[in-house]
Amino acid sequence: MLPMLAMLSEWHIILALIIVFLLFGGRKLPELARGVGEAIKEFKKSQRDIASDDAHRQVAATPPTPPAPATPSAMAPTQPAAPGTPQPPADSKPG
Repeated sequence: MLPMLAMLSEWHIILALIIVFLLFGGRKLPELARGVGEAIKEFKKSQRDIASDDAHRQVAATPPTPPAPATPSAMAPTQPAAPGTPQPPADSKPG
């Protein structure tokens, strides 16, 4: 298809446009262009819908990651208290 379009010169394209204008007339051309524009808009909308649908499927297919287990260092202080410092009871909450 592309080699055929490459063989067209600017005069061929102008001649084709004149023939289209004569066939459809001045009143039908805006309606024809509007219809082509709406068709292109609908086509692009369909492409976006398909792309977003594929993205939703990929997200749904991905298994959720399990939460990281609590490490003992997160539950206990990292540095021991100085000798002779009173330790709070294990069941008390800091306030």
